[in-house]
Amino acid sequence: MQTEVLPVSEASLARAAERIRNGEIVGFPTETVYGLGANALCAQAVLRIFEAKGRPADNPLIVHVSSVEEIPPLVRGIPQAARKLMEAFWPGPMTLILPKADCIPNAVSAGLDTVGIRLPSCEAARALIRAAGCPIAAPSANRSGRPSPTTAQHVLEDMDGRIPLILDGGPCQVGLESSVIDATGEVPVILRPGGITPEMVQAVLGGVRVDEHVMSPLHEGEVARSPGMKYKHYAPKAHTVIYAGESGRVVSAICARYDEAVRAGERVAILGFDEHDFGGRTCISLGSEAHPEQAAARLFAALRELDERGETLALCEAVDTAGIGLAVMNRMGRAAAFDIVRV
Repeated sequence: MQTEVLPVSEASLARAAERIRNGEIVGFPTETVYGLGANALCAQAVLRIFEAKGRPADNPLIVHVSSVEEIPPLVRGIPQAARKLMEAFWPGPMTLILPKADCIPNAVSAGLDTVGIRLPSCEAARALIRAAGCPIAAPSANRSGRPSPTTAQHVLEDMDGRIPLILDGGPCQVGLESSVIDATGEVPVILRPGGITPEMVQAVLGGVRVDEHVMSPLHEGEVARSPGMKYKHYAPKAHTVIYAGESGRVVSAICARYDEAVRAGERVAILGFDEHDFGGRTCISLGSEAHPEQAAARLFAALRELDERGETLALCEAVDTAGIGLAVMNRMGRAAAFDIVRV
């Protein structure tokens, strides 16, 4: 299969929509990361996503819509808390877990009785959904376990020859997958943090809980209620270690580990903040420590750069977990299989 990469235009959107109506899958931009989309109501089409990604079948997908009016046929009900969150944060980087209707194939929900629904703010994504005339199920457009793609080139690196078409909408603005919020219970639960932070949800609802597995893996036998919970995700080929603590001690510990690893013959890079001096050692910038949204936008590209450079060890500075920092640490933690050194 030859994979086309086309800039977003009226013609390319029509072409991609036709592919989706015909049961094929395409790569497309959103404000968070690039998605790998198929007709959410066609089980056979959805299974092609799992095949292209090498994704485990018990890892649920998110259904993308172009308007709130498209949601009622897809779910059995919309709790009041969910409606408040929709009004506050949609269109935007938030997925709501709702009771699913029978029209949603089990392949989408991984056999669960719930489904994740998202209304993206990216106009190209919404235009594709409208043109296709159906909701689009889409995980991130990368091979399973790899860092998520924030450019069309990232998608091509992982999906060349696996999918027919990629729409190029430029770099993603947010850079991390959507916040996933389970709105089916009395107190909404953040299953995966993202651009809509716990603090923002708290301000709207007056109460929210962050799932314990946001910063830890699921226990053996536990069911993944959201994408990004169960498996090692976002991982570069390099062994990845996170250092957390007072910044001076973190920098010293990273430099010591770096030098030790280089003496042992490893190729090492540091993922660090611009304010900190690593003494000329190889460093990939996460931006300013004072602006964690920069780390959010840069993290996946930085993890992919490690592979491009052939590094075998990555030493990462931890991010403060306030605001969007929690989402950055969630992704970084899963990329490192939660190998976190506290100094």
